Amino acid sequence: MPSLIPPQSCGSMQDLRVEIDKLDQHLIELLVTRSGYIDRAAELKPGEALPARIPARVEEVVQNIRARAQATGMDPDLAERLWRILI
Repeated sequence: MPSLIPPQSCGSMQDLRVEIDKLDQHLIELLVTRSGYIDRAAELKPGEALPARIPARVEEVVQNIRARAQATGMDPDLAERLWRILI
């Protein structure tokens, strides 16, 4: 995680934009890392006789994300929409 200034400590819009840009870069890096795991899963699944998409696992992931979002103050519906796009 990049070193960030708390939002309340940002004295200007420029300060906020710098911090948001840092977060955006980190989010992209995390999504690239996540994608690598998904690619590896696609390689491993045939050897384990698993289908490419497992609906029960998709729903488990979505429910986990909703719970984490709720616990951290994020809108769970928004989190679910984002993760369904990722999945």
